[in-house]
Amino acid sequence: MQTVATVSRQTARLIGGVDEAGRGPLAGPVVAACVVLGAQYDLPGLADSKQLSEKKRNSLAAAIRQHARAWVVASATVAEIDRLNILQATLLAMQRAVAQLPMTPGLIMIDGTHSPKLTIPVRTVIKGDSRIAEISAASILAKTTRDADMMALHQRYPEYGFDRHKGYPTRRHIAALQMYGITDIHRKSFAPVQAIVKSIVNR
Repeated sequence: MQTVATVSRQTARLIGGVDEAGRGPLAGPVVAACVVLGAQYDLPGLADSKQLSEKKRNSLAAAIRQHARAWVVASATVAEIDRLNILQATLLAMQRAVAQLPMTPGLIMIDGTHSPKLTIPVRTVIKGDSRIAEISAASILAKTTRDADMMALHQRYPEYGFDRHKGYPTRRHIAALQMYGITDIHRKSFAPVQAIVKSIVNR
């Protein structure tokens, strides 16, 4: 995990945007990012990461890391997802990201309707990843980081096709699970994975 920051004395005026990536997949961690841009940021093209091409996301991610006032990426493991459930694991990843900021913004804005317990004032924003620049930036960092994680896991498990579907329940992924079984990076608490386990046991 890496953090880049330039601390400002006027932290009360700063906003930290938070978003996650990886709630829906059947495998891999869930990743959250927190980004503080500051008033003078110049990052044209910020948008919901899902609406951007991979090339554009990667370009913006590099710019965010270089120019943001501060940024942190954190995650929750597959074991934590299975133990806590995906929502609570996502909130844990968000909490970790905010906790590692080298400053205390005056407000944390989070995409969606759920937020972790924080000591900083929080506001949730539906579709915030397409409306709030800081959340858009967090969305991009979370998405590109998780995609990179899944590309690395593809090297360990090439037969599952993580380089293409990034762990989401595509037909190819389900077919690979049926053929090869589950791995230690699959979320055993997710119903499709449980169904695969049962089908293998009942063969």
